[in-house]
Amino acid sequence: MSSVVQLIRASALADAPYAYAATAPTGSRLIFLAGACPLNDDGTTAAPGDYAAQAARCVETLKAALDVAGATLTDVISTRVLVASSAQADLVTAWDVIHAAFGAHDVPSTLLGVTVLGYDHQLVEIEAIAAVAAD
Repeated sequence: MSSVVQLIRASALADAPYAYAATAPTGSRLIFLAGACPLNDDGTTAAPGDYAAQAARCVETLKAALDVAGATLTDVISTRVLVASSAQADLVTAWDVIHAAFGAHDVPSTLLGVTVLGYDHQLVEIEAIAAVAAD
């Protein structure tokens, strides 16, 4: 089944590795996901100190939550990526992993450096909203 999400390009704006906006048709079912965290099955934080590995684990968590809600990454309409660092290189490391996971579905995203996240040793979190066809 194809996604109802339509990515919108903005040729008048700077070239960016993501769409500037996205829409879904009236009547779509919106899915608001909790922040996907880099937690192991036992609740411990995966890969302490490793931005790339934590980003990859966040993507796995996000995919699992989407699956339970009847959606996939191509149904995501917006993301917010939180990285516990003030170093731009750390933000880019996490972003590169997440951006690669979404492939051609370059969803509108915001990338933020933050002071601290909720779990011990947590460096990355992904918030997302998805849209699917109404049942």
